[in-house]
Amino acid sequence: MQPLNWQLPEHWARITTIDMHTGGEPLRIIVDGLPSLEGQNVLEKRRYFRKHYDHIRRGLMWEPRGHADMYGAVITSSADADFDVFFLHNEGYSTMCGHAIIALTKFVVETGLVNRADPTFNVPAGKIHAKAILYEGKVTETSFTNVPSFVYLRDQQVDLAGTGSMRFDIAYGGAFYAFVEASDVGLTLSPAHFDKIIDYGRRIKHAVMDQCPIRHPFEEDLSFLYGTIFTGPAEQPSHHSRNVCIFADGELDRSATGSGVSARAALHHARGELRLNEKITIESILGSTMGVEIVELTEFGPYDAVIPRVSGTASMTGRHEFYFDPDDPFREGFIFR
Repeated sequence: MQPLNWQLPEHWARITTIDMHTGGEPLRIIVDGLPSLEGQNVLEKRRYFRKHYDHIRRGLMWEPRGHADMYGAVITSSADADFDVFFLHNEGYSTMCGHAIIALTKFVVETGLVNRADPTFNVPAGKIHAKAILYEGKVTETSFTNVPSFVYLRDQQVDLAGTGSMRFDIAYGGAFYAFVEASDVGLTLSPAHFDKIIDYGRRIKHAVMDQCPIRHPFEEDLSFLYGTIFTGPAEQPSHHSRNVCIFADGELDRSATGSGVSARAALHHARGELRLNEKITIESILGSTMGVEIVELTEFGPYDAVIPRVSGTASMTGRHEFYFDPDDPFREGFIFR
């Protein structure tokens, strides 16, 4: 093949990303080409991005550059942490993302964006302290101390069309989740049943949203139900359990869900099933794992809360340069879900 002499037209937008995954769950990190963001903190930056640059989210998350289950992160400088970070998905924006923090920690440490192994990130839910374990310059595992996590509602009932009455709990681990035992709705948490899991997860989320208004103790921007998490038995005897999270508009988390296992830690502690400094390992739908333990008990507004520490591993998959031709009728993407 002859050398490529084609030059990018000057009027085309160009965005560069580093792509990664944590336990199989993708993360697309924008590293170059993003217009400047106004705002004094991460929530203000996210609001500005949503108002002025949501077409970039759609263009990078949706087809043809992404897919219905793509996930992204916008990383910027910070006044009181190493970085301000907010997160993108097929429906919009999330408040906290554990799999992203695990991947971002590996990214900023291995690329030298920080010269320490313990970076801090301001995310919409609060400040996250991460720590990387290195071997010969490579991050082999990441852990992070999450925001206070708490039980919002326990032992609730909702009627699901075609299924009947169903029990659920709501807990917060940086985002609010409805927790449902998979066997209660006849689900098996294996990859072969992914389509049924997505269907039930979406329907349960909307049924719970209709019945249970969500109010974060301090921040209105965080006051919404993010997803449904199904729990069930682990496939490996040494693991505690398996869970599968359906979030945003039917996205299926391939990882064990960092904010989800944080919320689960709060639930298990409230039930007397998880003690301080006791670590459990939770499987994803792929069999990849995250560890979670409670390192502190606290209060968060009117709620008894726990401080979880979550651990996991991530890998880099590519560096990409995406072009946005202004004459492309699908430059802002499309989605089937």
